[in-house]
Amino acid sequence: MQLTFLCLTNEFKGSEFIKACKEAGNRVFVITSESNKDKPWPRDFIEDIFFVREVGQYKMNFEDIKGGLNHLFRANKIDRIVALDDFDVEKAANLREHFRIPGMGETTCRHFRDKLAMRMKAAEAGLKVPPFSALFHDADINEFAQNIPAPWVVKPRGEASASGITKVHTAEELWKVIHELGEERPNYLVEQFKPGTVYHVDALSVNGKDVFSRSSQYLNTPMEVAHGGGIFRSNIVEFGSADDKALQKFNKEVLKAFGMNFGASHTEFIKAEDGEFYFLETASRVGGAHLAEMVEASSGINLWAEWAKIESAMAKGESYKLPKAKKDYAGIIVSLSRLQHPDSQSFNAIEVIWRLQKDYHIGLIVKSKKQERVLDLLEDYAKKIFQDFHTHVA
Repeated sequence: MQLTFLCLTNEFKGSEFIKACKEAGNRVFVITSESNKDKPWPRDFIEDIFFVREVGQYKMNFEDIKGGLNHLFRANKIDRIVALDDFDVEKAANLREHFRIPGMGETTCRHFRDKLAMRMKAAEAGLKVPPFSALFHDADINEFAQNIPAPWVVKPRGEASASGITKVHTAEELWKVIHELGEERPNYLVEQFKPGTVYHVDALSVNGKDVFSRSSQYLNTPMEVAHGGGIFRSNIVEFGSADDKALQKFNKEVLKAFGMNFGASHTEFIKAEDGEFYFLETASRVGGAHLAEMVEASSGINLWAEWAKIESAMAKGESYKLPKAKKDYAGIIVSLSRLQHPDSQSFNAIEVIWRLQKDYHIGLIVKSKKQERVLDLLEDYAKKIFQDFHTHVA
């Protein structure tokens, strides 16, 4: 059976999804930002690709998309709409609702996109979350500030990763930030900042069940990198350890509570100083920052390709079988570089299995049977990168 998939993505990503979806016997259309015209899209696997003007950085004009689809639908029956990028999850849900296409609707979509909705849903399900408050009502904010110890973070409800987060230490600082937000205030929340170690679980789900997941630990969190100019690092958690088991269990509870039926997900947790895990956020997509490549190095599972196979199988009413997953340890390190084309060949350990090819960036993935070897390499390479290549945006 041949179906037609429409993929939305603000950024150039998801080539492996597109290829696997086509190889599963489907037609694939792609809508992306006009700034991606010159990217190496796998055009042999794409029926047609449409480039949409942008409103702000990486945000396609939704009215242009909707208007264009009104015409595309006249000659093409679209069976499924898939958002490959975080910024497109809401657009895809809206389009599914409008054109009555099966898949995640707008209400469930908010659990994977709106950080306030995430926290409220997790709290309702009895899952541990850091104390938080919406910024709708002054009285609620004052009650939060009086009863929840600082520091706090003010964060946007809809941005990806650590974008737009501000850390404050007093009620006066909090209100200053809120006043500066002006009419944007309802689009933010305030949350207690809990120091600790941040983890992520990258998973695939089928029929509401977790069929694959891998637990990892950030050695430098996205927030630290975004606000302190650090070097991004993550590595696979020790298989079968107490942390691994706790994360796997917590992740299953989150996805069940949030209504994840099938697809890929990237969920973040923090292990606070009290030793407890707390839910931070989740997304109904493959994790960014090349974490998918790290997971593939560890498991042999390409999250993009398997996600496409799951989407195709579910749409056709077919069964899906996950390939056998390996259990190797892997880690990733990525940094901005002051050189446009940094030479990474001096990082020549046999464990290096991937190198980032991107202007003004340097990045590596290492793989080993031993976690200790991965951690040693990430530590050594971080020092060398910091000395010879690293820069940051002020």
